[in-house]
Amino acid sequence: MASNLFSKYNIRIHTIGFMAASIGLLFGLGIGVISGAANSLQRDLNISDDLLELVVAAPLWGAVIGTLSTGIITHYWGRKKTMILSAVIFILGSLACSLSNSVDQLLLARLFFGIAIGMASFTAPVYISEIAPHQIRGSLVSLYTLIIATGVIMAFLSNTFINTGGWHCIAAPWRLMLGIIALPACLILIGTLFLPESPRWLFLKGYSGKGVAALQQMGFSPQQISQEQQEVEANLQKKAQGFLLLKTSSPFRRVLLLGVSLQVIQQITGINIVLFYAPRIFQMAGFSGASEQLWGTVLIGVVNMIASMMSIFFIDKLGRKPMMTIGFLIMGITLATVAFLLKTDLTHHHFLAETAAGALLLFILGFGMSAGPVVWLLCSEIVPLGGKDLGVTCSTAANWISNAIVSGSFLTLLHQFGNVNTFFFYAALQALSLLFVFLFVPETKGISLEKIESNLFSGLPLRNIGR
Repeated sequence: MASNLFSKYNIRIHTIGFMAASIGLLFGLGIGVISGAANSLQRDLNISDDLLELVVAAPLWGAVIGTLSTGIITHYWGRKKTMILSAVIFILGSLACSLSNSVDQLLLARLFFGIAIGMASFTAPVYISEIAPHQIRGSLVSLYTLIIATGVIMAFLSNTFINTGGWHCIAAPWRLMLGIIALPACLILIGTLFLPESPRWLFLKGYSGKGVAALQQMGFSPQQISQEQQEVEANLQKKAQGFLLLKTSSPFRRVLLLGVSLQVIQQITGINIVLFYAPRIFQMAGFSGASEQLWGTVLIGVVNMIASMMSIFFIDKLGRKPMMTIGFLIMGITLATVAFLLKTDLTHHHFLAETAAGALLLFILGFGMSAGPVVWLLCSEIVPLGGKDLGVTCSTAANWISNAIVSGSFLTLLHQFGNVNTFFFYAALQALSLLFVFLFVPETKGISLEKIESNLFSGLPLRNIGR
């Protein structure tokens, strides 16, 4: 990208980036809604803890399906059409969840809904990274995670209002919680229709004229357009694409493995067990009242959103690697603190219960400013354009597979090993993740995608490809 950024250009890029990132709102709503609906679901459909784990994990496995299929869809259809399709599936999936009359129907509906989550989590970060100048690429991709966090807190607030406010008397409040997502999905579908296609994808597919038109729509000057086109097309002429690149290129295989590993360590932080099972975790921490648990869940959403806002301001200043380091330190210390405190019956120790709750909130802060936004950003940055669809497919699928395993096993771990050992286990995983970041993760702050790609294929170690 050209280095001279004009104000009109900045406004257009930020507007387009915001519209694309808005699909993350549906992602966040889909993640956050189940925490408040779980108790109502268990009562209404007579669901055991084992079945509840399946209901929680169903959209995560659906996301795996969505991710694996999206690599092919977005390669041939483009980024924009894929985001439109995901918004449509969000609408249909949320309505299907709301209208389910049995556990089997709900599982299938949640699985279908998850396909849209997988498609959105694949396409939006890739699209934003491809349209953004390298000077603001980090903040724009972090905007996507901020909007995810906004969706989570909106789901928490909606759940709390339905459970404690004017709608608590309806027969099956979970139906309203799961179905209301269709409303914002309709609005986001309309907004997505006005996005330009990714110029990089258009150049990749040989649509040079349309690529130039898309850059003009974004506010690029003729000089910027010429430079952008030359950089992308020069890179495409040098290298194979897709599976051929995987077969012939050792650097591509290494960076693909790095992307997969990053997504796995994002999920073994345990972030989604806190988001999915927040009321139950607050119950462990000594908060026995349903209202306390729900408002504690809302507070988690607020802190997550604040942390995501912090990442927007600091990710292009401090850099990716320092933020990951700080975040994993915070997450490891806070989870170990929660585990230690859970050795005591916190119901009768109000100060210790509040300390445990504060540690959980600091854990959310650590994740929201580090592994949350940085992993999605890095995975969209480090993969070469010719192999981006395949590379991001693999890394995003790894995210959802590990997410499903972690979220679908949490209650089992609690039953088998107890609260204390389970939280100590997740604290230990933060230390291992921190070591991985130190050894393998590159710093990509302020580096163009083309330069990162050039460094990768020159044979530099992975930790140095951002130089």
